[in-house]
Amino acid sequence: MALRMENVTKRFGAKTAVDQLFLHIDSGEMFGMLGANGAGKTTTFRMMIGLFDPDDGEVSWNGSPPQSLDARTIGYLPEERGLYTKLKVMEQMIYLGRLRGLSKQDIVAEVDAWLERFHIHHYRKAKVENLSKGNQQKIQFIAAVLHRPQLLILDEPFSGLDPINVDLLKKAVVKLKNEGTTIVFSSHDMKHVESLCENLCIMDEGKPVVHGKLSDIKRTYEKRKLHIRADFSLSFLEDIDGVLQMTVGAEETTLTIRDETIAEDIFARLQKYGYVRHFSVEEPTLHDIFVEKVGRTYA
Repeated sequence: MALRMENVTKRFGAKTAVDQLFLHIDSGEMFGMLGANGAGKTTTFRMMIGLFDPDDGEVSWNGSPPQSLDARTIGYLPEERGLYTKLKVMEQMIYLGRLRGLSKQDIVAEVDAWLERFHIHHYRKAKVENLSKGNQQKIQFIAAVLHRPQLLILDEPFSGLDPINVDLLKKAVVKLKNEGTTIVFSSHDMKHVESLCENLCIMDEGKPVVHGKLSDIKRTYEKRKLHIRADFSLSFLEDIDGVLQMTVGAEETTLTIRDETIAEDIFARLQKYGYVRHFSVEEPTLHDIFVEKVGRTYA
């Protein structure tokens, strides 16, 4: 099974939200979607689940359009809250599970298992409006997965969670992936994508500007950061050809360099000046690549 988006375009009036997007996501893969606000990620997700029809191109899961799939095939966690705040947690889960075609008995068993896993079983009879933002996010996640979907779309799943609960949810997502669930998710925190995804797409104004395997993308990005700690002034390094930026800290100097050959040149020069306590070349982060390709940081 696999998710396919072939030359997909979606317009809203004069605005093109998604422009000729090609995505092939293999079964059982964890795939990252990145982009600033308004880049087209959520519109793409809504076409994946069949909520929007593309104006051009085709979207399919295992060869079938999402609108024709069984209600249990896809799970979707939207960025916006979609819970009925006046309902109790279990009442809400039973209602949503029944919409997916599950029996009440199966729903209760599945939800209880998830509530235990997330350490919130005592909120089983609590109204959603009385839960914290983080616990509401956990409940919304459970709603997206209680029917054990084959394809799971997660739009900012870690929103509102503290670091402990981020780790808890990450482990749950990885477990689902290891059990064969295909997962597509977005996050404003690049470290989440780096730690979870092998393949990704960065979108800008509806178009994919980076697409492929993360390790390959990093290899093609030549800029590097060089970290140096020494017992002498490093101010002379700023004038070396290939040094793009220099930041002097209390203990460490960080250089942005054009490529790794510049690091070799700098290392050779430092030998003439004195003792170097630390010298390391850092591979580019996903944040570095995002900023260069999209040209702006997250607001």
